[in-house]
Amino acid sequence: MLHRPSEAVVSTDRSPEWYKSATRWTQLTFAEDDPDKYDPEFWIDVFRRTKSNAVCLSAGGYIAYYPSEIPLHYVSKFIGGTDPFGTIVEGARKLGMHVMARVDPHAIHADAAAAHPEWVAINRDGTQREHWAFPGIYVTDALGSYNRDFTTEVIREIVTKYDIDAVFANRWQGHGVSYSEDNQRRFKSETGFDLPAKADASDPAWQAWAAWRRRILTDLVVYWDETVKAIRPHASFIPNMSGSSLMEFDLSLIQKHCPILFVDHQARQGVEVGWSAGRNGKRIRGTFRDRPVGLITSIGPEEEYRWKDSVQSGEEIKLWIHDGVAQGLFPWFTKFNACVPDDRWVRPVVEAFNLHADIEPQIEGMQATAEIAIIDPSTTLRHWAPEERHIAEHNDLGFYHALVEARIPFEFLSDQVMTPEALDRFKLIVLANATYLSDEQCLAIEQYVQRGGSVVAASETSLYDEVGTQRDDFGLSRVFGASLTSAPRGPVKNTYVALSGSHPLIEGYEGASRIIGGTRLIAVDADATADTPFLYVPDFPDLPMEEVYPREAPTGAAVIARDTGHGGRVVYIPWNIGEVFWKVLAPDHGRLIANAVNWAIGKDHRVRVEGKGIIDIAVYESEDAMAIFLVNLTNPMMMKGPLREVYPIGQQSLSIELPKGRKPGAIKLLVGNEAVSSRVVGDRVEILVPSIEALETVHLTWQS
Repeated sequence: MLHRPSEAVVSTDRSPEWYKSATRWTQLTFAEDDPDKYDPEFWIDVFRRTKSNAVCLSAGGYIAYYPSEIPLHYVSKFIGGTDPFGTIVEGARKLGMHVMARVDPHAIHADAAAAHPEWVAINRDGTQREHWAFPGIYVTDALGSYNRDFTTEVIREIVTKYDIDAVFANRWQGHGVSYSEDNQRRFKSETGFDLPAKADASDPAWQAWAAWRRRILTDLVVYWDETVKAIRPHASFIPNMSGSSLMEFDLSLIQKHCPILFVDHQARQGVEVGWSAGRNGKRIRGTFRDRPVGLITSIGPEEEYRWKDSVQSGEEIKLWIHDGVAQGLFPWFTKFNACVPDDRWVRPVVEAFNLHADIEPQIEGMQATAEIAIIDPSTTLRHWAPEERHIAEHNDLGFYHALVEARIPFEFLSDQVMTPEALDRFKLIVLANATYLSDEQCLAIEQYVQRGGSVVAASETSLYDEVGTQRDDFGLSRVFGASLTSAPRGPVKNTYVALSGSHPLIEGYEGASRIIGGTRLIAVDADATADTPFLYVPDFPDLPMEEVYPREAPTGAAVIARDTGHGGRVVYIPWNIGEVFWKVLAPDHGRLIANAVNWAIGKDHRVRVEGKGIIDIAVYESEDAMAIFLVNLTNPMMMKGPLREVYPIGQQSLSIELPKGRKPGAIKLLVGNEAVSSRVVGDRVEILVPSIEALETVHLTWQS
């Protein structure tokens, strides 16, 4: 029987809406020897300097940083007679800050594993799963009694003993399939399958396991939240949801139990673009439009070799925070180890957090708006193991980067929430490669088109239903104006598509008769009413070099463009243009994606930004004001961090469509802290921004 601490005296001055004023977070993750060495006053000073109004602090789980009374809950051997968790909680509360306790239940020590072998994840050969990085400890089974019973008791004790607003769980979702006897029995009983041997999107057992895991994890979120609220009714349990679009959970329960969300995508890894930080904000907002979301940012590099107690360049830290802020994510920085051997991270974090504090009041109450949305293909990504989903996202990443390069503002919309209201916020939606879509999802898109919406789609979108069965034809065949004539083939080499006729989609290719094609091709028949501005060049050899020439004339639609007859337009590209652009970055593919979007939207963009450089753009609006974030990504190291320094860019020209019956009022640069002039030309207002260093925000008000 697990120990149950006595009930707490509940504070009466804590509101269930505490999270609304928790907009700048410091996270301190203790190392075991910190209690004997760290300086709590240093951290209280960091709270002040960064204007942090919330803190996330290590409490328990693998190691307790307070004097826990729960048997087998390992307490730091350096704690002595101190209470490091309680000390920081008290200091933060004196500053009026909110407090969230972090628990990490992913591992246990050998004594706990020996006493409760059912708490340990089991390998397929029946052995206990020893920790991959620290021998002698064991990985826990997240879907079994360890989380349900033991972690619940830890959460209950922390919430009982300390004045906190939330509990945050990190590494709580498990690490691979645990082949325990209990899991095998429960899974077989509930699904009829044996546990899958490996991650395989085509394996029905894997799909069943992914759904089974999703249900158990969702139930845990609810159970832990109810546990917290039973002691402190204002407080919440908040799970770490990584960088996903919440595809791991039942959305209705997240809606009810998680008032605030956090994205754990801490920094660049390998070849990753600075806009990756803000992309997370769009993805979460694409599912929960109005829910506050924070971006967890590391002060060190986020590479496979870890280096968790290191410091990356200050400009890299600030770019990650700035792009997150621009795309609606409030800032959160995390520091591993309370002792600070290298304090070079402090200044850039202070600067970025203070800038957010200055901008925040000016954009309060505004909503992110855009005319274009990329559909976040959760139904497709669920068919992939979490560690392999990045492969499935290559098409989406290519479209994302192409739109950033083209300076086209856009949002995300999850395919889990494609209601008429959600879809109709946008004039155009992009389906980069939503391979798996249900009949209901296809119908929602078809009805959106019938209401006047426009679509740009590519590759294998809608070729499979939601469970993975290939259709005889695209689920969106009527939308595309195209019918499947043969299954996708690839990978293929040395392919091309030829320009055909005269159409806006072939603008910008002067001097070329053909451009690079895809590596995975689909043969389709286009409707008689559709245009085909690009045709496939039939395959020809890539070696010997003397044989590298086409034998046949171009034939077969490689791009289909049509007016829907309902006021919108559709472009369908039956090959993996997004993936190829992401991997190769050939400008012809970026141009084709931009041309497709520019033509399909059928009008001038509501917000245009012209000038030199690469800029990530975000637009926010209220009834009487607009704010346009401009994040400068221009850098010779743009495609791989860390940045060494910021390269300012020169004058940028903004052209904004005037709301009906309105004229511009005051216009100000929030970062530059200066007013700027404007002029009205027709139904648009034009604004000149003299230059941008790392970030600028143009704020303007409307008058009747």
